[in-house]
Amino acid sequence: MTDSDMSALRELADNGDEDALDELVQLAGELGDMAELRRLADQGNPTAADQLIELATEREDLEELRRLADQGNVTAAEQLEELTSE
Repeated sequence: MTDSDMSALRELADNGDEDALDELVQLAGELGDMAELRRLADQGNPTAADQLIELATEREDLEELRRLADQGNVTAAEQLEELTSE
């Protein structure tokens, strides 16, 4: 997918196209695009938040998990606790 395709998909998603939003979350997860997942999660998309937590956990990105936990995300807090207790 080109940058242009990604921009078009992002625009559709931002304008309420649920299919485009789902595709964008899936694509961002596959590409490991934490910035895009963060943007979508911060807009309230729970699937993007889950993908972001999964990716941050795989990368042991404690800062990202802490940021999400500080926003009240229980799953991020649990993952953070698990990673820091090892």
